Formats: sequence, C-alpha cells, structure tokens
Amino acid sequence: MRVDDEIRGQLATRFEVLLPHLNERQQRLALACEARLLGHGGVAAVADVARVSATTVRRGVSELDSGEEPLPVGRARRAGG
Repeated sequence: MRVDDEIRGQLATRFEVLLPHLNERQQRLALACEARLLGHGGVAAVADVARVSATTVRRGVSELDSGEEPLPVGRARRAGG
C-alpha cells in the first residue's frame, strides 16, 4: 500500500513535534505504533518520513508485539541493558 502525501505530511508534523521529547526507546515505540496503524507499507513510510532505519521501526513493532511488561517509571532500559 502506498501512503499518500497528505498522511506523510501529517506524520512529519507529528514526529517533528513529539520525537525530540522522547528517549530512544520511546521514539522507537511511537514510530512502531504509527507503522502498525498504517498497515502494509507502514514501516517503510514511517522510516522514510522519520529519517530512521526501517530496522529501527521493525524493532519497535517487535517490542510492541512481544507483550512484555512496560519498563518501570524512570527506566529507559531493562535491568542489565
């Protein structure tokens, strides 16, 4: 599925406003959430608009799909990470 220019523009605006306020993991999860909402072709579109690797977005999708518990408040990484 091709993501049209209007949606890409909305994503760019959203990422420009939100991503600078998030840590690396939070950014990955936010990008993954957007990619999932877009469906087929979402990972490539989000990676392109956010100027990150598609691997980064896929990693975020895997983290969302894993069903693991969220990290404790104030933690950016799991213990030992």
